[in-house]
Formats: sequence, structure tokens, C-alpha cells
Amino acid sequence: MARMNTKISGLTLAVSLVAGAACFAANPQMGTWKLNEAKSKLAPGMGENTTVTYKNMLGNTKVTRDGTDAKGKPTRHEWTGKFDGKDYAVTGDPNSDSRAYTKVNDRTLNFAVKKSGKTTMSGQIMVAPDGKTRTVTVRGTDPKGKKFKTIAVYDKQ
Repeated sequence: MARMNTKISGLTLAVSLVAGAACFAANPQMGTWKLNEAKSKLAPGMGENTTVTYKNMLGNTKVTRDGTDAKGKPTRHEWTGKFDGKDYAVTGDPNSDSRAYTKVNDRTLNFAVKKSGKTTMSGQIMVAPDGKTRTVTVRGTDPKGKKFKTIAVYDKQ
């Protein structure tokens, strides 16, 4: 009987892992995205995220953004959390300390970027129906207090 329970437990665990992997594999946000500058309308004087990667990390999502700051210096921001609207810490970004992502539907996320609890940027990330591009619309206030809007288009790698 104990051997039978062990087999059932093992089978249940295997099925759960496969089902979980299938759910994350179907998420169109996952993967590596590269900035398409020709299709983007970036705010002047702002840094840019040239590559953004979304990875499943044991039930959380890890978002890594590589790019440059307003002076052209390389940057790397990392965020790990859930798409549940709650704030999770950001590392590597002097202009923010937390971000919250909210899933709208399978292809759309809303987000808020915060510094010391105050929202400095917000926007929406939409993956195209074919899954090959994503458009990120951001509105906010830069560190000098100037309002901006930027539209960045990324291609799936």
C-alpha cells in the first residue's frame, strides 16, 4: 500500500509540474524581447531598455532589463514577483525601488513604477496577437519633474 501511495504521489507531482510548465510556456510575455528603435517613439533625454527578458522562476516571474541610462551608461534592472498588482522590489534602478504588474488578459499587463511609495511611471505592455512584437506605452515624470510619454516596440528573439 505504501508503495502504491508513493507511485501516486510521484505521478501527481509529475503531472503538476508538466501542467505548470505548459501554463508558463503559453504565456506570450515570456521570453527575450529586443527594442526596435525604428518603430519606437522614445522620449528625449530618457534611458532605454534595449533587451527585456521574462522568465518563470518557481511560480514567480523574473524580469531583467538591459539598456542604457540618459547618459548612455549601461544599466541592468531586475524585478521578481507575480502579476498580481502588488509591489515587488526592483534592483539596479536608481529611479525606482518597486514595481507592480497587473495581468489584464493573456496578452496585456498594466504596470506601476514607484520610488519611495510614489508612482513615478505607469503604463501598459501589449503583446501582438501573433506573439512576435510587444508594445510598451509609458507615461510618467522624470527625476527632474518633467512629464513624458514613450512608446517602445520590441521584437521577440
